Amino acid sequence: MSEPSGGVPTCYRHPDRECYIRCQRCDRSICPDCMHEASVGFQCPACVAEGRKQTRTGQTPYGGKRSDNPALTSYVLIGLNAAVWLAIIATGWRTSDLINRLALSPVGVCNSAASPDSYYPSVDSAGLCTNGTQGDGVWFPGVADGALWQMITSAFAHVDVWHIGANMLVLWFIGPQLERVLGRTRFLALYLASGLAASVCVFWLSAVNSHTLGASGAIFGMLGALLVVVWKVGGDLQPLLIWLGINAFITFTIPNVSWQGHLGGFLGGALIAALFVFAPRERRGLVQWGGLALLVVVLLAATVARAVTLL
Repeated sequence: MSEPSGGVPTCYRHPDRECYIRCQRCDRSICPDCMHEASVGFQCPACVAEGRKQTRTGQTPYGGKRSDNPALTSYVLIGLNAAVWLAIIATGWRTSDLINRLALSPVGVCNSAASPDSYYPSVDSAGLCTNGTQGDGVWFPGVADGALWQMITSAFAHVDVWHIGANMLVLWFIGPQLERVLGRTRFLALYLASGLAASVCVFWLSAVNSHTLGASGAIFGMLGALLVVVWKVGGDLQPLLIWLGINAFITFTIPNVSWQGHLGGFLGGALIAALFVFAPRERRGLVQWGGLALLVVVLLAATVARAVTLL
């Protein structure tokens, strides 16, 4: 800043112009032509340019913190899924108790201790299972019995190698792309909330004696989110739609594939992504996290409502 002999401040970019406004960032005097309105006061052109540069390098397009390694979260999720799968393999594979404890079961099941792959279909309570099966019954609670953790743990449990392999391959490809766009926190929230939405759909629409497991619901949530992001930026949707069409065909034609989980995850992921990418810039954080919190509350309420109908 320069000042004439009389002490009147002048614009640092236009020394011949008197001015009485200072930049809120660098505190230099600026004239009306150099003033850029900020959230508080005004900023000079140099500070505005510097702020834009910092925003480009420090933030994602939708308000998240830019990840130094956008693949890290996906690698951690893959590691968790692999660890659970190895634990299931090590404890009996298809007869592992972990399957009954981690998979989503709407109601409890009474398994045979002597033959873990068999169960007593007419026994519907822990008391009958323990006392009415001559000591052969082992009771595993379902979500309606209080095993609410299954709404999340089911998304990390797999039995078949092809199942975990296919899911983790998609996560490895798509996860870093979404984290690069959304930031780590928003991407992780999207993944977990999509898995919860998938579980709620399974809880409501699947048979009460079913067992559902796998990360497919969260994976379909990622696909739904990617579809919304590509549409928002005006990208080419055709390759993604073809991929979704193939997955939909597989979902409805191959036996024992949970269309309920895939549908719930896809719709949940698409809705969450819409909250993230269409939130108005001036209230972005409030809309994004407030909307996500409201969605989670609705999903939890739907879980409780379904549990009540099964008691």
